[in-house]
Amino acid sequence: MPAKKTALVISAHAADFVWRCGGAIALHAEQGYEVTVLCLSFGERGESAKLWKQEGMTLDRVKDVRRAEAETAAEALGVHELVCLDLGDYPLDFSRENKMKIVDVIRQVQPDFMLSHSQYDPYNTDHMNTTNAVLECRMIAQAWGHNPGENVLAAPQLYLFEPHQTEQMGWKPDTFLDITPVWSKKRAAIEAMQGQEHLWEFYTRVAQQRANHFKRNSGGMSGGRDCKFAEGFQSVFPRTVDQL
Repeated sequence: MPAKKTALVISAHAADFVWRCGGAIALHAEQGYEVTVLCLSFGERGESAKLWKQEGMTLDRVKDVRRAEAETAAEALGVHELVCLDLGDYPLDFSRENKMKIVDVIRQVQPDFMLSHSQYDPYNTDHMNTTNAVLECRMIAQAWGHNPGENVLAAPQLYLFEPHQTEQMGWKPDTFLDITPVWSKKRAAIEAMQGQEHLWEFYTRVAQQRANHFKRNSGGMSGGRDCKFAEGFQSVFPRTVDQL
């Protein structure tokens, strides 16, 4: 039996995985990957303004709504498992204990590749702190001396998905993924995030813009592949390949 293929998305808040790599999730799920999404928080304090404007809103109610939205989006994308750690947000709590929870998930999933946020984000430090923690947890998961007897992690690529204000983050994509075949799934997941309706069209435009970059870099006017929607990613580590 061939080994199962797995991927792990580590999302600071409940909606981040939808906007930034929902297409990659849906596409790889269709290709047979078991894609796990690890949500570190529900974005209940900092990314739920629409909900907080409702009279009588409470923190627990916001969490419940955001969890339900994330579950609906995950189902639309074909996520294998949605794991919610509820670490709080603004700021996320990256205590040693919480980092070990992330390490445990990484080892359980044994991902062929991982996705998380840009390494710099002055507008939302939860995002860049997540990736700093992910890099540390990836390292720990590779250590033979950490919980001896468990399966250690190999060396999965970490792809950084697109931040909200690209130019301010120093994020430079080196990989473009055609998500046209699964766009309807991503759009359904986007529309599941009712608490952030103001971002629906923004991330639709981002996907269309990246499609143009996909076409230019696949051959442009000299036979480039057509593409209507795409996502961009920045790889952290060198890639070892047999063919380009």
